[in-house]
Amino acid sequence: MSKISPATIKFLKDISKNNHKEWFEKNKPRYEAAYQELYDFGMVIQTEMMKHDNIVEVGPKKMIKRIYRDVRFSKDKTPYKSYIMGGLARDTAHNRGGYYFKVEPGKSHFGGGFYSPDPKDLKLIRTHIAQDDKPLRKILKSAKWKNTFGELKGAQVKTSPKGFDKDHPAIDLLKYKQFYGMRLFSEKEVTSPNFYKEVVKTWKNLRPWFDYMSDILTHDTNGLPLY
Repeated sequence: MSKISPATIKFLKDISKNNHKEWFEKNKPRYEAAYQELYDFGMVIQTEMMKHDNIVEVGPKKMIKRIYRDVRFSKDKTPYKSYIMGGLARDTAHNRGGYYFKVEPGKSHFGGGFYSPDPKDLKLIRTHIAQDDKPLRKILKSAKWKNTFGELKGAQVKTSPKGFDKDHPAIDLLKYKQFYGMRLFSEKEVTSPNFYKEVVKTWKNLRPWFDYMSDILTHDTNGLPLY
């Protein structure tokens, strides 16, 4: 069974201290081994998650993001990431949201959600919440969510989004412009033999929330189907 090895964590620690082309070229086989290992690990999780959800089957180039940074518009000109990240997408317009992971020494996390909802979807999410915030609050207060992810995470506007009253009872939820759950794991947990089982369990705990979000994103505020 595929696992994440200490060698992959060690490579990521080393590249964070030697983030330049000369070092990377000498150590490229280590990167290629780490990339393959994360892809193999991801394939195991993909197979397991397909037993419980509709998942888009993808290959390595879509599952695992490249380590090369886009530095064109960044003040940080280091050429490589010191982590490896990737994810899986849910299939069809009726299954919204995606599963994401980031393997990074000391702060690896696995979770999922909506990192960049388009303006139309974001407005629909907020409108549904403004109409009735109880279903979402029930999910976020559930033991399954709180024990796995703690609280809803994501960037928020500072005051209130356009078109919504700053004194709305659900303004704490309406401020969000990203919506995701994230669970942190230690290096010991990440490199344990059966870590993939814990990832599958973590991602399965997103399902009630994904079902809620999928429902509101495929229906208008009168409950009529959009698709």
